[in-house]
Amino acid sequence: MTRRGSRRLLAVPVLLAAGALAAPSPATARPDEPPADGRGEVGRFVGLFCVECHTREDQKPAGGLALDELDARDPARDAKDWEKVVRKLATRQMPPPSSIRPSERSFEKALAALVGALDREAEAHPRPGRADTFRRLNRTEYQNAVRDLLALEVDAAALLPPDESSRGFDNITVGDLSPTLLDRYIAAAQRIGRLAVGTAGRSPDVQTFRVRADITQEEHVEGLPPGTRGGAVFACTLPRDGEYEVQLRLARDRNEHVEGLRRAHEVEVLLDRERKAIFTVKAPRSEGEHMTADAHLKARFHATAGPHTLGVTFIKESSSLMETKRQPYQAHFNTHRHPRQAPALFQATLAGPYVSSGHGDTPSRRRVFVREPAGPGDEEPCARAILAALMRRAYRRPVVEDDFRKPMELFRSGRAEGGFDAGIEMALAGVLVSPEFLFRIEPDPPGVPAGSAYRVPDVELASRLSFFLWSSIPDDELLGLAEAGKLADPEAVAAQARRMLADPRSSSLVTNFAAQWLHLRNLDAITPDLRLFPDFDDNLRQAFRRETELLFEDVLREDRSVLDLIRPGRTYLNERLARHYGIPNVLGSRFRPVDLAGAGSQDGADSGTTRGGLLRQGSVLTVTSYATRTSPVIRGKWVLENLLGTPPPPQPANVPALKDRTVSASLSVRDRLAEHRANVACAGCHTLMDPPGFSLENYDAVGRWRSAEDGRPIDATGGLPDGRSFEGVAGLERALMARPEVFATALTEKLLTFALGRGVEPSDAPAVRKIVREARAGGYRLSSLIVGIATSTPFRMRSAR
Repeated sequence: MTRRGSRRLLAVPVLLAAGALAAPSPATARPDEPPADGRGEVGRFVGLFCVECHTREDQKPAGGLALDELDARDPARDAKDWEKVVRKLATRQMPPPSSIRPSERSFEKALAALVGALDREAEAHPRPGRADTFRRLNRTEYQNAVRDLLALEVDAAALLPPDESSRGFDNITVGDLSPTLLDRYIAAAQRIGRLAVGTAGRSPDVQTFRVRADITQEEHVEGLPPGTRGGAVFACTLPRDGEYEVQLRLARDRNEHVEGLRRAHEVEVLLDRERKAIFTVKAPRSEGEHMTADAHLKARFHATAGPHTLGVTFIKESSSLMETKRQPYQAHFNTHRHPRQAPALFQATLAGPYVSSGHGDTPSRRRVFVREPAGPGDEEPCARAILAALMRRAYRRPVVEDDFRKPMELFRSGRAEGGFDAGIEMALAGVLVSPEFLFRIEPDPPGVPAGSAYRVPDVELASRLSFFLWSSIPDDELLGLAEAGKLADPEAVAAQARRMLADPRSSSLVTNFAAQWLHLRNLDAITPDLRLFPDFDDNLRQAFRRETELLFEDVLREDRSVLDLIRPGRTYLNERLARHYGIPNVLGSRFRPVDLAGAGSQDGADSGTTRGGLLRQGSVLTVTSYATRTSPVIRGKWVLENLLGTPPPPQPANVPALKDRTVSASLSVRDRLAEHRANVACAGCHTLMDPPGFSLENYDAVGRWRSAEDGRPIDATGGLPDGRSFEGVAGLERALMARPEVFATALTEKLLTFALGRGVEPSDAPAVRKIVREARAGGYRLSSLIVGIATSTPFRMRSAR
C-alpha cells in the first residue's frame, strides 16, 4: 500500500469522529462540521480536507504546495501560497470532486476566515505591485493618441508593425524600441506632421485601399446609399485643398479575368456620399479586353483638405425572388465553389493633390495652430506657444524649459527651408518621436525606500486612467485636475472614471480590451475549410465580430450587469448573420438589437433560442474551433481562462505529442478525447478542459446549431472543475450564473491586467475581492468593476524597486 493510501485509511477515523458519516463519493457533502479547535477555522478545514494530498511527507505534494508547512493561524505570513488556496476554494475546485467534500457552509466559513486574514493584512501593509518604468505606446494607443492630440485619424496598422501579446493583451511587453521600429516611428511622425499641418509635398500623396479577397459584394454595404450593392467605404485624410485622382481596379480570378462581368454594370465614386464620378464597365468579348476592362475607371475631382469618406459602389440591378432563392450560398467570392454573380471592387487608389489651392481649414490645423504669427518677429514666440500646447498634451504633464530646446531647433531648421508651417511640421514630427510621447514613464520618486508602497503621482495617475479607459492620452479636464493635485482623493478619481466612461472614447474598451479578452482579434486569421463550410466569407467574419462588440458596448453604455454578457435571448443581427443563424425577418446590412427569447429561431434551447450570450455567438465559437471541426479542448480552455479565471496548468515537460493514428477516426470527438485522456500525462489538464467544451458541441466550427454529427446525435453533456455536470450551453450558462462572483472576479482580473499593463499577482487578490464585493450590491454592473479598479490600491499605488 502506498504512503498516500495509508494516510487515507488513517484519516477515516478522524473524519468519522468529525461527523463525516456519509460514504466517500463525488457527490458527498458534509452538512455538519465540528467547531474550530485551536488550529482555527482555516487549520481545521485544511487538516480535514487538504493535507492528505498537500503534505511535506510527499516528495512531490499535489500542485507543489505543502499546506502542513504553512501557518494556518497567521495566513499573512505565507500570503502568496494561501491566495492559491483561496482561488481553488472559491471556485470549488478543491477538494477534488472525487474526494469527500465539505458542506457549502464549511466552504464559506473557511473562506471567510482565510480571506478576512489576508485582506486585513493587505489593508495594513499594501503591496500594490509594479509595472515597468518605461512602457511604449502600443499601436492602438499611438493611433488614438494622435487622434486626440491632433484631431487626425490615421491607420496605425499601415504605419507600424503589430505588437507582441502577453497574458492576453498587447500593452504588456512594450518596453523595447528597436532601431527598425524607431525608423517606422520616424516615418510615421513625418507623415502625420505633413497631414496635420497641410504643407505641400514634393509629389502627390498616394493612398491605396484594398478590399479583402473573400468579401461577397452582392448586397448593400452599410455606409453607402440605398440602391447600391457591393464596393466599400474607406476613411481618408486629404493633406490640402486641390485636385485629386481616383483609380479603381476590379477583382480578377487567377486567370486575370474580371470576375462576374457578364453584362454592363455601373460603378460610382462618392466622396462623403456626394457623387464624384460614374462609370460603365462592359462585359469583355475577348481575352485582351479582360486586361483593359477597368482601365478607364479613373477620374479627377476637386476636394478640400481634411477627413473624408471615399465610397465606391455599384448600382444595384433588380433581381427576381426566384433567382435569389435558387442560390445555394450567401458567399460569392470564389471562382470554383461559389463564383461571383456580378463584378466586385478589388482596390481604389486616391492620389493628389495634383493642383493645390492651399492648406485648407482642417480640424487638425485648428487643433495645432492655437495662435498665428502677427509678423516675422512674432514667429518664434508663436511657435513656442504652439509647441507648449502640443507638448503638454503629448507628454501628459506640464512642460519645462528644457522641453523646448530640441523642438525649437527643429522649428528653426524647418523654417529656414520652407517657412513657418514647415517649421511647425518639423517640430511636430520631433515631438511625435520624443521618448516623452512614445513612452509612458513612471520613475520612483527620490528617496522612497526600496520595497515600500507609494501613491502614484497625480500626473502619472491621469495617464493610467486615460490609457485604461480610452487607450489614449488624458484630455484637458483630467490633466488639469492632475496638475492641480486633485486626484489624490479616490472620490475625484471615481468621478473622472464615470465621466470618461460616458465619453465616446471609452469605446476603446470594446474594440481594444474586449477584442483581446474575447479573442475577437483572432477572427482575421481564421478561415474555416471551404470544402466543409463553403458559405463562410469575410462578410460573415465581420458580422461575428460586430455582434459581440455591440453586445459588450450595450452592457457598457447602458451600465448593465456583466452577467448580461452570458444571459441568452438578446443579440445584435444583420441579414447576413441572421441567415447564418437561421433567424427570419431580419433584413438589410444594418445591425439592430433582436430579442430572441421564445421566438424566431429555427432551432431551440430551453431559453427559446440558441443565441444571445457570448457562449452562443459565432465569434467565440469560431475562434475556438479548428478549420475542419470543433475543438472541445480549445473551447473548454477558453471558458476556464476567460469566464472562470482558472486556466489549466501548463503542459508538463517532456510530454510526447499524441499521434493522430493512435485514435480511430471513426470515433466521435468525445470518444477520441476519452482515448487521449487515457494518457496519464494528458489527463490532468484534459479532465479540466474537456467537460466545459463538450457542453458547446451543439455548435459546429462556424457557430451553426446542429443536433447530430456524421449521423450520430450530439452528446452535449458537460461539466465544470467543481464537479457540477449539466447538459448543453444552457446548462453551462446556468452553472456560471449560479455563482456570479466567479465570473465577475475573472472579468475584473482581465480588466486589471489591461489597466495596469502587467499580469495580476497574488498580492492583487485582496483588491480584486474588494472590487467584486462592492459591485455585488448593484448586480455586478460593468461600471462598478471599472470604477473599483480605478480607485483600487494596485491602480493608485506602486511598489518602489
